[in-house]
Amino acid sequence: GSWHWLSKHTSAVAHLRSNVMSAIKGCKTTYEILKAGAGAAVAKGNKVTVHATGTVKETQKKFWSTKDPGQQPFEYQAGVGAVITGWDQGCLGMALGEVRKLDIPADEGYGASGFPAWGIPPNGGLLFEIEVLKIN
Repeated sequence: GSWHWLSKHTSAVAHLRSNVMSAIKGCKTTYEILKAGAGAAVAKGNKVTVHATGTVKETQKKFWSTKDPGQQPFEYQAGVGAVITGWDQGCLGMALGEVRKLDIPADEGYGASGFPAWGIPPNGGLLFEIEVLKIN
């Protein structure tokens, strides 16, 4: 009866959720909204303060998080190339309070040289979870 419908329905929703990566025009980076925000959206030129956690896609190794002890939220200027392309483009349009997962290919991340100091290998893909704390 209804339980059967519910179990089928919830697994379909869970399946959908795990695959909902949205494309960004002109980019290879994709994103998934983990938590919706409200109000102002990140636009080019804004100063944006975020919580961010970065993981190497291939190794699943965390290389940086603003939530780690002794770390501060990160501030950058949006849409002007102050951060790697995938992050820069992937955060445009995020609302205040929104949490987004970015899947950034190497050529929109640290490229062929990687970032050895952070354990990012050459041509390493990146996963970032970003939460918008403030938009100025």
